[in-house]
Amino acid sequence: MGNDGGSIPTRRELVKNAARALNTTELKATQQEAQTHAWTWCPLSNRPLTTPIVSDCAGTLYNKDAIIEQLLPKDLDTPASVLKEKEDVLQGRVKGLRDVVEVKFTVLKEGKDEKWVCPVTSKELGPTTKSVYLVPCGHAFSEAAIREVKGDVCVECNESYKEGDIIPIVPLAKEDIAKLVERITRLRETGLTHSLKKAPGSKKRKKGDVAAENTETTNGVLNGMTVDAVKTKLSEQETANGQTATPVPSGIKNSATASLTAKVLDEQSERNKRRKQRLNDNLKSLFSNTGYSAQTHKSGDFMTRGYSIPKKN
Repeated sequence: MGNDGGSIPTRRELVKNAARALNTTELKATQQEAQTHAWTWCPLSNRPLTTPIVSDCAGTLYNKDAIIEQLLPKDLDTPASVLKEKEDVLQGRVKGLRDVVEVKFTVLKEGKDEKWVCPVTSKELGPTTKSVYLVPCGHAFSEAAIREVKGDVCVECNESYKEGDIIPIVPLAKEDIAKLVERITRLRETGLTHSLKKAPGSKKRKKGDVAAENTETTNGVLNGMTVDAVKTKLSEQETANGQTATPVPSGIKNSATASLTAKVLDEQSERNKRRKQRLNDNLKSLFSNTGYSAQTHKSGDFMTRGYSIPKKN
C-alpha cells in the first residue's frame, strides 16, 4: 500500500468502540442460548438429543449411543484431533457405562410435538425450568417438585434415594457445580461411580461383583473384545427355531443396552465399508485397464493426455 493514491487506515479508524463487558441483559441472553443448546443437542455427537438419554456426574446430557460409540475401540485411521475433541467434552468423567445414568423424562405429546414435563407439577422441563434427576433410578422432575414432595423415595418408582443424589440437569449456579464435584469426589474415595455402582478395580469385590463388572464397557473396550470380535459374537447368537435373536453381546444382560451396542457396531461397520469403497473407487480412477491411447486423450490437458511418440514417415 502507498504511492498509489490510496490511504492506510489507522487502528483508531478501524476500531470505533472499545471492548466492554456484557451487561446483565446480554449475559442472561448468552446463558439462555447456551442452556437451550445443552438441552437439545448432544455435545459428543453434535446431533439432537433422542431417547435413550444419559447424564454424567456433572449433569450434562448425552445420547446413549454416542457414549457407547465413544467407549468402543477406535479405528486406526481416526484423526487425533477428533479423539482429542471428544475427550475434551467428556473431561475424563465417563470411562464406562457405570459413570452415566439414563435420564427418564416424562413425555407429553401435543399433536406432532413432544415435550418433557415434570410428572408432579406438569411444568415443562428445559432451559427455563430448573430440573433435576434422581440417582440411581434416573427419573426427572422440576426442582420445585422435589423440594415440595419431601421424602426419600421416588414418586415414580418408589426407589429410595439420598438428598446428595439429586443431580441438577445442566447446572449454571456455582454452588450446584461445586456440590456435584464434591459428590463425585466422595464417591470415588469410597470406590463407587456416579450410578452408585462399584468402580472397576475397587477393593473387597465379591465374585458376583467381578462378574457384574465384566458387563460394563470400560476404558474403551467392551469386555476386552475388539469390534470384530463383538460382531462375530453377535452373528453367532440365534434362537432355537433358527431365527436370529436380538443381538446381545456376551456379558451384557441389559437387552436395551445390548441392542443399542449392536446398532452402534453396525453403523460403525457400515461407515468403514463406505470409506473403503470410496478409497477403492479413487484408486481405480487413477489407472486404466485399456492402456493409453493418445488419440483418446488428445482433447485433455497436459496432465491427462500424456506424451505420444510421433510416427516416422
